[in-house]
This record gives sequence, structure tokens and C-alpha cells, in this order.
Amino acid sequence: MTTANTLPGAPFFGYRQGQLCAEGVRLADLAAEYGTPLFVYSQAAILHALGAYQRGLAGRDALICYAMKANSSLSILKLLAQAGCGFDIVSVGELERALAVGAAPQKIVFSGVGKTRAEMRRALEAGIGCFNVESEAELAVLSDVAQAAGRVAPVSLRVNPNVDARTHPYISTGLKGNKFGIAHEQALAAYRHAAALPGLRVVGIDCHIGSQITEAAPYLEALERVLDLVTAIEAAGVPLEHLDFGGGLGIDYAGETPPDAQDLWRQLLARLDARGFGQRKLMIEPGRSLVGNAGVCLTEVLYLKPGEQKNFCIVDAAMNDLPRPALYQAYHAIVPLGEAPHGEARTWEVVGPVCESGDWIGHDRSLAVQQGDRLAVMSAGAYCMSMASNYNSRPRAAEVMVSGASARLVRQRESLAGLTTGEIV
Repeated sequence: MTTANTLPGAPFFGYRQGQLCAEGVRLADLAAEYGTPLFVYSQAAILHALGAYQRGLAGRDALICYAMKANSSLSILKLLAQAGCGFDIVSVGELERALAVGAAPQKIVFSGVGKTRAEMRRALEAGIGCFNVESEAELAVLSDVAQAAGRVAPVSLRVNPNVDARTHPYISTGLKGNKFGIAHEQALAAYRHAAALPGLRVVGIDCHIGSQITEAAPYLEALERVLDLVTAIEAAGVPLEHLDFGGGLGIDYAGETPPDAQDLWRQLLARLDARGFGQRKLMIEPGRSLVGNAGVCLTEVLYLKPGEQKNFCIVDAAMNDLPRPALYQAYHAIVPLGEAPHGEARTWEVVGPVCESGDWIGHDRSLAVQQGDRLAVMSAGAYCMSMASNYNSRPRAAEVMVSGASARLVRQRESLAGLTTGEIV
């Protein structure tokens, strides 16, 4: 059970003088000023999470590329770019967002299984650092596009090591049955093929086994398999400039205890050193672990609806704002903005207003609430706003960034008029 002392995101989110705060700002004040649903992010929490990776990789030739699919809000991208991060993108839209905040193109890597020719052309024009290629068919298309543009595309092949990340099946990406990457057994032939294509320059090898990984063992297993491949690929005359080990480190949603990023990289680097690869250029692509526990979603209790079998607490945030529970049966802690309870606690189904039985935020939550109260859905910094939609023609929420005792609006609430922008009757 989540208590005031064990909130995900602590110490950046916690109760001070009876009120839930983000750093030095009362969340109740932000809800009153900007309305709900409202996403609130802690700048210090993001930089603290990044710091663990930076310390773990200190003294190494390493580039941390933020996997911006986790949260692509410009304010977060700008903060991470200023802190020295590159970016891992999966669409031309994400490319334009990264460039809009001043990201260095050579620090951008383009992942994803379905890049279009238009996306490839734009990325080549921008001068990105690397394409993470996921199939032999993509190699051929990228070579053609690069030649037509009079360019040579830097490529890394994403290898599928057939390692179980021990996470939700929807976010496991390193098994044979997943759509991602080139099979481990086919990788050597694919590298030989890539090296022979005129529009490509092979620069690295890439591996990403999944998301919300909460133990070190899958990383260590994947590392060993990738290093075996590197040895074989280079023995075949294809040199590799960098080793890319992806991201996927999990966070604490409900008491999970993933390894600290600094400790994880201490273990991985020890293996790299032992096998003679410690001086190679390294790339990693963390996403959730940088922003997941740096954000919350504030929501208001609209109605309480007790029933014979279940009691429903109906809030104004819904599956279009917080898709993870509906998509992954995910758990998010839900806590009141004030510590003082309103009456006795009861067990509630916390649900949204969307016309779907799958529109739930939390099952069987013990809460002392009344109509009009405001709640915080914790661990909402990753895969919430970036996956938000306009389902039921609901405007997307506003976003606020907190730094110390100050807060600033970083995304306006979507207007009703904005919902029909671009539509033609």
C-alpha cells in the first residue's frame, strides 16, 4: 500500500504541512489555477534521474539519447538537451520536436520498424547521427533513398538477442516472437549485406529488449550475446564504431525495486571491461526511467456512486489522458492532495467519464474522498501525455513544469475549437 512516506517520485513529490507538493509547490494550488486533468512535472526529478546515468557512465565515451516516445513535451526535451542528452526518435514528428528545441542532429538516432521513405529523406537532410535499422528490407530502401539524395546513411542494425526482459508482453521487444530487430542468428549475414550497400555506412550495433525492466539479469544476458556478435561481425571485416544497449529500465509504480541506473551501469561496464570492450563508444536510450516518476496527473472527483458489488469514484481524468491502465492493466498509485481524510476510507473503483468499461484508473483503491476532492495519479510522467488522445472528443490536458518554488505552464489545455482544426465538412 502506498503511504505518505513511500510515494513514487519521493522526495520530489511528498506531503508538506499536510499538502501534497511537487518540489516546493502545492499541487492543490496548481489544480485551482489551471484546472484538471492536469499533468505536473518536477524538473529536479528529471535531472536527478538523468544524473544516475551520467554518474554511472562517467569517464566513458558515452551518449545518453532520451527515448522521447516516453514523453515528447517540448519543455522536457529542452531540459534534457540542455543537460547534454541526445534523442532516440521513432518518427519524423519526433525528429521535428527534437530539432525545435535545439537538439544537435548528430546526437539523434532514428529507431522503429516502419520508417517511410519521406522520413528517411528528412532525417538524412537533417544530418542525424544514426539510423537503427530493424530489417534487411529496410536496409535496401534506406540505401536507395540515401543514394537518391546524394548522401550516405550511417546505420546500426538492431539485433534481437532472444532475451526475455520479464516484463509485460506488450513492452517486451527482445524475443523471437516480437516484431523488432533482426534475429540474432541472421545478424552476421545482415551486417555483411549492409556493408556492401552503396548508400550505407555501418557504424554500430543496437539492442533493446523491452521496457519497465526491473532486474539486471536480462541486461547482462543481452550484453553477452551482443558482444559475441560484435566479435563475429568484426572478424568478418565489418568494424563497429559504437555499441548501443537501448533503454528499458523500469521505475517504482507499486513497490518495484529496479536497479539504480548508476549501479546497473557499474555491472554492465565491468562486463564490458572484462571482455575488452570498455573503451568503445557507448549509446543508451532511457525513456521511462528519466521521466516516469517525475510527473503526476491531477484529477477531480466528479461523483461518488456506491453500489452493491462495487463503489465507483468517477473522476475527470480518463483513459484518453492516462492510457496505461486500459492498455497494460497498469497500476498507478492514487493519493489525495491533502493528508487530512474526508471521512472514513472506503474501497473504490476509480474510473473516468469515457464511455468504455475499460476506462479505469485504479481498481480497489482505499480512499477517504468526497465529491469535489482532487487526487493525484502518481508515476504519470511516461506514456501518459505522449499517448493521450481525443477519444470521446475530449481536449487533451494542460501541463505544468515545477522548478523549486516556481511553476510555469508548458502546454495550454487543448481548446474545444482546436478539436476540429484541420477537419473539412
